[in-house]
Amino acid sequence: MHVATPEINRLDPTSNLTDLVVERLGADPARVVYAVQRGDDYNNLSWDEVTAFNFLTRVRSLAKGLIASGIQPGDMIAVISRTSYQWALVDQAIWFAGAISVPIYETSSPSQIAHILGDSGAKKIFVAGTSQARAVSRAIDQHQLADIEKFDLTEAGLAELTTAGNSVPDDAVETARKQATMDSPATVVYTSGTTGTPKGALISHGNLADGAVNIIPWAQEIVLNTANPRLLMFLPLAHILARAVQYFCLVAGIQVAHTSDTSNVTKIMQSYRPTWLLVVPRVLEKAYNAIVAQAEEATGLRKNIMSDALEVAEQWSRARQSDSMPIRLGFKHAMYDRLVYAKIRQVFGGDAKAAISGASPLNEKLAHLFTGIGLPIFEGYGLTESTAPAAVNVPQHVRLGSVGKLVPGMEAKLAESGELLLRGVVISPGYLGEEDTSDSFDDDGWFATGDLAEIDNDGFIYITGRTKDLLVTAGGKNVSPAPLEETISSAPIVGHAIVVGENKPFVGVLISLDTDELAAWAERRGKTGLSLEEARTDEDVRAEIQSYIDLANQSVSQAESIRKMVILPTELSQESGHVTPSEKLRRNSVIEDFTDAMHELYG
Repeated sequence: MHVATPEINRLDPTSNLTDLVVERLGADPARVVYAVQRGDDYNNLSWDEVTAFNFLTRVRSLAKGLIASGIQPGDMIAVISRTSYQWALVDQAIWFAGAISVPIYETSSPSQIAHILGDSGAKKIFVAGTSQARAVSRAIDQHQLADIEKFDLTEAGLAELTTAGNSVPDDAVETARKQATMDSPATVVYTSGTTGTPKGALISHGNLADGAVNIIPWAQEIVLNTANPRLLMFLPLAHILARAVQYFCLVAGIQVAHTSDTSNVTKIMQSYRPTWLLVVPRVLEKAYNAIVAQAEEATGLRKNIMSDALEVAEQWSRARQSDSMPIRLGFKHAMYDRLVYAKIRQVFGGDAKAAISGASPLNEKLAHLFTGIGLPIFEGYGLTESTAPAAVNVPQHVRLGSVGKLVPGMEAKLAESGELLLRGVVISPGYLGEEDTSDSFDDDGWFATGDLAEIDNDGFIYITGRTKDLLVTAGGKNVSPAPLEETISSAPIVGHAIVVGENKPFVGVLISLDTDELAAWAERRGKTGLSLEEARTDEDVRAEIQSYIDLANQSVSQAESIRKMVILPTELSQESGHVTPSEKLRRNSVIEDFTDAMHELYG
């Protein structure tokens, strides 16, 4: 099976991504491109608007500062910070100075930071945050990286850098800015390292710029759905999805605000009122859990209304997709839209018309539920090596349960093994390491994604699992864990589900509980103070999880079904070393570290 979506636009190959920024922002200098949160009174927030003219002026001034510090075109500059407007500034300043950016997750350990700095050869690093500064200092001291210069990614630090560049002429920035072409690397983004040492993927100027002029028209009904489109960026900017979308927004005329305060994100949304959302599935799972908790806490008629409304939302979305809407269902949905759904939408600010979900698989039930509530979910698919969005559902081409059709300028085909291969405008030219590149890219430019997929006759792509995660039981049965794990992980109290069974007599699952959700769940059932150790053997906890296991088992044969579960004695997290900064599970680490749990499963 081979599918392709013709490209819509192709930019001059001798230009680069900053040319598109200068052209688009220069055409409308008064347009507000960013909004910056003022203060931290979350009940009375206000926003400082940044025009295109002011943004470009600061970017050029910061680029002068980088040039004054000795940065040459092609040099690598790392950035480690929470999501912020300051990161948006330095990202462009690095490119205007002709350099290459190297993002680092804010939660990275000193050894991870040292690996990225050493492997990339970064000359400088922008740092924001006390803990991040300590981690960077330890990385530099412990790994003999003393030649790396640190810049403070704060307003004071940026002001100091600007002053340092006052003597640099405008022509020097223009000369540096124009050095790169579409084939030149713009950023080196390190993979999550779920199956080995993180690799530095080269993302070219063309991957971002040609990606923008093809993807924005493709998704315009979602992202340009009002006269003043707005996005609140709360995903980590170290993730290529967030940074690619941030660039797309800048050149498309979509205003962006930033926050890293996830504990107050709903209040921030209610103040900023984004018109569309960019989320990862975990955000939607948390929102769903909060909605379910409200329904469970309600009493009497309100409880019945809430529970029925959630069922109707999912049923309505499924009926609409199948073009078979029962009259009674349509009537109930319209009634609940006024009574229930409008209030839920207010949680997201009230103006959001849609959400794009990416970075990891989304449970189909959640997609239908939120779509039925009036916040259509458009799932997409991509990897670091595809500059994030390689396929996405859009209003004119949507099929929930799939990751959509290819974006313009992309091709896909399936290898004999069922692995998805990609080629096109957003695909990375390769990795920093030549050996890594030859392992994943063939001579014809096809990138082996490592994902198993199916492609239907209409060109919709369905991700069915990972090639390296495929289990083969002792009985010779091939089992893809991902679909089973997605369903089980949708249980509010489950943080992670790890389906196991390689060379074992049956399929089992290791369960990591979400301690916050567990506490709320237990309190609603009169079990306040239920400890994690007590929860492992609590009959109600196990019955709750088993109901989701039973649901997952309905989608597979008996030989592939989960026969037994073991609840782990600890929560899996980045801190425990079992979850990457992009919320991907390090499956092998879990299996290796919890040998007692594996013994409990299989003896």
